[in-house]
Amino acid sequence: MVATPIGNLEDITLRALRILKEVDLIAAEDTRRTRKLLTAYDLHTPLISYYAHNERHRGAYLIEQLQEGKNIALVSDAGTPGIADPGYYLLKLAWEAGIKVVPIPGASVITALLSVSGLPSERFRFENFLPPKTGQRRKRLEQLKSEDYTLVVFESPYRIIACLEDMAEILGEREIVIGREVTKQFEEFLRGTPSELLSMMKGKNPKGEFALIIRAEDD
Repeated sequence: MVATPIGNLEDITLRALRILKEVDLIAAEDTRRTRKLLTAYDLHTPLISYYAHNERHRGAYLIEQLQEGKNIALVSDAGTPGIADPGYYLLKLAWEAGIKVVPIPGASVITALLSVSGLPSERFRFENFLPPKTGQRRKRLEQLKSEDYTLVVFESPYRIIACLEDMAEILGEREIVIGREVTKQFEEFLRGTPSELLSMMKGKNPKGEFALIIRAEDD
């Protein structure tokens, strides 16, 4: 399980580069994106696709390859495979087959944003993406509003404004830190209450990938 950069290609570890060079095969969520990484570091390991819609069929094939003695690296589009990315099913099969699984840690949007947020990080909950539909999103926020841990969520540029509007009404004026395009060329961090953040983003056309750190109600 090899973590790859979430944006800046310099964020890959020396160990990850060595593993990607030494394995027999790399199973990648997006082979085009992974090929760019390999090209940047002059690596020529064969690639095979492994993503959400083929993970059951392809997972069985990869287990067969592992049982024949091959070493395989699993990578996602960015960050750590298995964390909000394909990987769970293959890992389950590997454990059941008695195949050794090794983590190669590295970059993560979650820990990167938490580290600069200035919000409590001793206990946090990762919610991935909130429901895309307004009614379901508001219902989920109502369920989360009284929890006593820092909350981490991802959001798309198409829903970030609506999401903040719902947070302003349901969560109240608690601190939120937004990370946009973390480690990438147009990286940006914003901090404030939901209404303050809405004012900062007023008139802008949100672009890129968003992650939000939300202070717990009682912190």
